[in-house]
Amino acid sequence: MKKSAGWYSNPTQVYWTCAALLEGREITHRDEIGEAKGWRLAAICNRLQKRFGWPIQVRYVGPENLAHYSLPEGTDRQALRFPPSAAKLAEVAA
Repeated sequence: MKKSAGWYSNPTQVYWTCAALLEGREITHRDEIGEAKGWRLAAICNRLQKRFGWPIQVRYVGPENLAHYSLPEGTDRQALRFPPSAAKLAEVAA
């Protein structure tokens, strides 16, 4: 199967996660459900950490231990590697 240039689209959960983190936001599953209509935030953040080397930090809050994901202040955004569905954000980070 031939891959087209438009195969990956911007409105993906991965794109939303990368964009939110690059904006300096601390995001939760509730944010993702409400804004991106997704439910895989932990898996996406894990993949960004392990496969793409993003220095995502996790903070657990409250009795439910709700995970809050963010990038550390001062993260070199130009050094980040982007997944294909969020590649356009690399141009913005540069």
